[in-house]
Amino acid sequence: MEQEKIDRINELARKAKGPGLSEEEYAERDALRLEYLAAIRHNLTEQLEHTYIVDEDGHKRKLEKKD
Repeated sequence: MEQEKIDRINELARKAKGPGLSEEEYAERDALRLEYLAAIRHNLTEQLEHTYIVDEDGHKRKLEKKD
């Protein structure tokens, strides 16, 4: 996610605490938040796909995805 979008999320959050947001700004904030959460989930999934578990004997095995 681009830094400009993250900055916009922060700007809208600060504005929500102060004078408040318009309906368009609420919709923009919600869309940006969903995009941000999707990026976080994607990054975490990528990290877990490259994670291995090493047992006591030194054998590596790939971390398996739960159903």
